[in-house]
Amino acid sequence: MANRLTERLKIPTPLLVLAGGAVAANALTALQAPPEHVVERIITVALILVLFDGGMHIGWPRFRAAAGPIVSTGVVGTFLTAAASAVLLHVAFGIDWYLAALVATAVAPTDPAVVFSVLGRREIAGRSGTILEGESGANDPVGIALMSSLLAAGAVSIAGFANVGVTFCLQMVIGAVIGLVGGRALLIFVRRVPLPSEGLYPLRTLAVALMLYGVTTLAHGSGFLAVFVAGIVVGDARVPYRQEVARFHAALAGLAEIVAFGVLGLTVDLHVLGRPDVWIPGLLLGVALTVVIRPLGVGICLIPVRLRRNERAFILFAGLKGAVPILLGELLRTAGVPQAERLYGIVVVVVTFSVLVQGGSVPMVARLLRLPMRTTEPEPWAVGVRLRDEPHGVQRLTVAAGSAADGMTVESLGDVAGDVWVSIVVRASGLVPVRADTELQAGDVVVILAESEHSARLNQLFCRAD
Repeated sequence: MANRLTERLKIPTPLLVLAGGAVAANALTALQAPPEHVVERIITVALILVLFDGGMHIGWPRFRAAAGPIVSTGVVGTFLTAAASAVLLHVAFGIDWYLAALVATAVAPTDPAVVFSVLGRREIAGRSGTILEGESGANDPVGIALMSSLLAAGAVSIAGFANVGVTFCLQMVIGAVIGLVGGRALLIFVRRVPLPSEGLYPLRTLAVALMLYGVTTLAHGSGFLAVFVAGIVVGDARVPYRQEVARFHAALAGLAEIVAFGVLGLTVDLHVLGRPDVWIPGLLLGVALTVVIRPLGVGICLIPVRLRRNERAFILFAGLKGAVPILLGELLRTAGVPQAERLYGIVVVVVTFSVLVQGGSVPMVARLLRLPMRTTEPEPWAVGVRLRDEPHGVQRLTVAAGSAADGMTVESLGDVAGDVWVSIVVRASGLVPVRADTELQAGDVVVILAESEHSARLNQLFCRAD
């Protein structure tokens, strides 16, 4: 229901779920908010599912093409955003440096799922979408690791910052290494150990993802980063039942997002949000993050990156907040820091402003910037065959606009690329009869049988040369 309303109201689905939980908790006296440790555990599991699915959606080829901007915006951009936000909270509202740093760290991570929620069936094309997804996947573990390091330090001091730096770097390195090794081990496990039932394959992947989080956490690393990296490694790899596994994790991630925002909504006290010392700092911080802090911080990270002006502007604008900032605010309450309820309220106001005002304007900004986008429609029907052994030489390529294959006939494709066999052409979700004179068009999905030595040439023909 919330997703259907989103298409008309242009309000992100997470906000509707969050607001529903908050209204229910405040209107129904019999409905009690769950204990803080229960909330933390629920959100932790939800984030594991969301980050693993996010990594799988990006995949290794897309990540490798945008690894530089993803790492710089996800790590350096998060630090710059947190630092500038802390200065604003301390100078403008007199909040203690340590408490200001905690709130600033909480609101630094972003959530591209909110962006994609308000865009509906329109999908961002090009590197900007990959950078937004990758940045969020990277800055979520960064924000969580930084928050835990600050809470462990207990105060702002030179010794405390040194301890924060060492702890943070250790968590990042351990998380990245275990994620890479675990992802590769999962691929080997999936390829070499068959299971008796198709339904067990997604469950095995889920179990390994949860295990990777646990092992990394016990090793004092970032379990969230390990799960995200493992998802990237597994994403586009050729494994049995890959589509079934991907759909399973996408469904779990969608459920996890609903549960996370619903549970977090139950923790929101509307009376606290109405206090001037809560909504005024939260509103001003939300505006500053949208207009000044994020554009400057992330803009610095993107200076060496080759992007079109409209893509760069959209990335700077679309740094929307989601479940992770509220989770980090919940950690403040669990840790029992001074003014915890006020600080948590400020974080909720920032997220609400970001999702409602900033998120609601995303479609308009995308149109004004003339951002390259494509419309995605549900495709409930599939054509294919099941094989016992892994097929070799099968490629599924999409004709890019302006590529060499755009406008080329099937016969001429064979003349240029060598001994290849075009078996299926899908155009606008319909099958096209494959004949020698069939002309390929931009957007066509083509299934080709070819020897491995022709793979590089085929990729060149189907991709646009920038």
